[in-house]
Amino acid sequence: MDSMKTNFTVTEFVFLGLSSQPKMQPIVFVMFLFFYLLTVSGNIIIITIIQIEPRLQTPMYFFLTNLSFLDICYTSTNVPQMLSNMVRKKNTISFSGCATQMYFSLSFGMIECVLLGVMAYDRYVAICHPLHYTVIMDRNTCVQLAVMSWSSSFLSSMVINVLTLSLPYCGPNTLNHFFCEVLSVLKLACTDTSLTEFVVFIFSIIIVFIPFLLIVVSYARILQSVLRMRSASGRYKALSTCASHLTVVALFYGTASFMYMRPPSKSSWAGGKIITVFYTVVTPMLNPLIYSLRNQDVKGALRRAIMKQRT
Repeated sequence: MDSMKTNFTVTEFVFLGLSSQPKMQPIVFVMFLFFYLLTVSGNIIIITIIQIEPRLQTPMYFFLTNLSFLDICYTSTNVPQMLSNMVRKKNTISFSGCATQMYFSLSFGMIECVLLGVMAYDRYVAICHPLHYTVIMDRNTCVQLAVMSWSSSFLSSMVINVLTLSLPYCGPNTLNHFFCEVLSVLKLACTDTSLTEFVVFIFSIIIVFIPFLLIVVSYARILQSVLRMRSASGRYKALSTCASHLTVVALFYGTASFMYMRPPSKSSWAGGKIITVFYTVVTPMLNPLIYSLRNQDVKGALRRAIMKQRT
């Protein structure tokens, strides 16, 4: 029996999903469909408003456009496939499909980490060096920072994916998750995965911690500059431009870092799936609401766009 199991090569994976209770499936389906539609529509609205509003053609909103597009891509790698499985009552995915999903999901998660760090640096330059802001954060610099965020994350994800998929998978093939996530796939490898898990941990520190350090340093300098301002209205305006970004950072980094930067021995997959829902589904859904509700420029642009439609 053991020899047969060892010689067997996995061609597909089976998802356990979020709930093993059949009665819960319709509720989960409706909930995630609502989340997905709200995520896509909300982020499309943000992108459209930024593109049509001349007042929002600034570096801050250039990066916000990147973030909104990224959130659509991020949630689209996982949720539609999960919803499709619920409709077809099929909980399997091919090995190649799993590899593709794992690559793009990890890439988009890494991009969000780096992009949030870049956005914090943008706020630092805007508040601490306002007279040189347009020179430092010119169009070419913004494009280069965006390209760096996307390309470095795609390359890092490729390294992790190659290492993960080069391991032998000879059974079992049941994933204790609702999508192909690196750590859950590694659990199914029929060999020692400690080296690969260590590499994933190191990449997590680089991709997650370095941008987070940039965020901390940027906001420490911002706080120093704000405290030196004599005008209360100036302090409020400076902090209000950072409030939305800080909220998004807290939501995304709080859950993603807890998931990936803890030792493998501390992993609990029951809680891990819930944590994953937050940074892959809930955060992309909330980002447009956070930026529209807490940002006066976006709210003003949205009101003007609605008024134009009515007239």
